[in-house]
Amino acid sequence: MNKEIGNDISENEGRLAQWIGSVQARSGDLAASEAKVVALLLADPLFVGASTAAQVAARAGVSPPSVVRAARAIGFGGFTELKIEIARARGTTRFFAPPEALAADATSAAVLEASIRVGTDALSALGGALELAAFDKAIDTLLSARQVIAFGAGPSSTVAADAVFRLRAVGVTTIGIPDHLSAMIATRLLGPDDVVIAVSSTGRTSTTLAIADAASSAGASLIAITNQYGTPLATLADVALVVGGAPLPAQMAAAGSRLAQLVVVDALVAAIAMRDPERDRRAERAGIDLPDID
Repeated sequence: MNKEIGNDISENEGRLAQWIGSVQARSGDLAASEAKVVALLLADPLFVGASTAAQVAARAGVSPPSVVRAARAIGFGGFTELKIEIARARGTTRFFAPPEALAADATSAAVLEASIRVGTDALSALGGALELAAFDKAIDTLLSARQVIAFGAGPSSTVAADAVFRLRAVGVTTIGIPDHLSAMIATRLLGPDDVVIAVSSTGRTSTTLAIADAASSAGASLIAITNQYGTPLATLADVALVVGGAPLPAQMAAAGSRLAQLVVVDALVAAIAMRDPERDRRAERAGIDLPDID
């Protein structure tokens, strides 16, 4: 009996997490009034689910029509449909509680628990945010690429570096250029058979957008790994791999999305290896005598 209840809650939480991830992914380019409604939805969805449009509007500081427009902007037929979806997941209130900012006197256990929760929620949200059609298109684009340049700034540079190593390890000619000016020159020299992977959680990082714009101008294909649709990077990209991502305390602002982005890179690499096993075998032979290749 207890096991069945536990499984039901786990399944519901997983479905809710994916739903929240889908909402997060589609909240990147909203009108100011709509953004206020969605911010309230993510902060207190149980209130939204139990309230009228007028009550939600009053708390968000917008007009009732803005509540309806916000629901439609994030993929629902209207406010009623949004409330129905919340009602289906009412038993999973744990996921609705946002992670608290860690105080200076937080214990090591609290820090670890908060970090684990951020990662777990980010990976659950990924399942609802990433569109499979875009994922398949990214795989095909990388399989046919002459060469790939991966670029990211700040925390996103670690994801770009991982993409370079992992794609190269399965036979995709991939380079990473951390220096922005050098990356701009290299990107401007690309052509239609080349691909740029641009990583940015916000989708608004100026240096990354400059690289993305250079890729488009050169005729190269642009794959974006980012948190939300509707951002400048996602709009510019030929393929947007969107991972979602909740607003987080400053201490963990990049942690969850970076983990989800790394999982997307891993999934791309695994799919490429399965679809082109001969190239994967050649790459494996090329690194067979190298230490610490794993």
